[in-house]
Amino acid sequence: MTLNYYQNNAQTFFDGTVNVDMSSLYESFTRHLSPGARVLDAGCGSGRDAKAFHEMGYQVDAFDASSEMVALASQHTGLSVQQMTFSDVDAQQQYHGIWCCASLLHVPAQELPTVIQKLANALKTSGIWYVSFKYGDGEREKDGRQFTDMNETSFRTLLQSTSEVEIETLWKTHDKRPERDEIWLNALLTKR
Repeated sequence: MTLNYYQNNAQTFFDGTVNVDMSSLYESFTRHLSPGARVLDAGCGSGRDAKAFHEMGYQVDAFDASSEMVALASQHTGLSVQQMTFSDVDAQQQYHGIWCCASLLHVPAQELPTVIQKLANALKTSGIWYVSFKYGDGEREKDGRQFTDMNETSFRTLLQSTSEVEIETLWKTHDKRPERDEIWLNALLTKR
């Protein structure tokens, strides 16, 4: 369902997200990274963030599940964006940073613990990991997309599925897109 949405609406989604100013969120994340660090943009969508990190001098790997989004992101970033899902992640201790901006929210709640573990495995010890979810609690469908919303309590409960990561910071923000009024739960995680 969600994949079909992005396949059929890739250009519209790209156009609506590619120029959103995410610099305040980038700063929260990148201050934990050394120059030239290796970063994974997991569920990269338009490639906006992968491009920004690449331009900052980081080594960036990016993937998305939608072949249409992969094509647009590859063209936008100049990077070799991979088509894969979170379930396909099999890297071990490979990344200094992982960026999951508005991407994990499409994973069904019952699959999230497994996905969290796969991504935790890909993160180096002491690595930093940014995640964001629409603020709320529970699963819903909207406009042909599946969402798993999180609040502070449900997110802390989710993280109990892996002992390797802990919350560095947890905060709420307003949607960065001017026409949207949604609240987002943001988290920076570190790997022990």
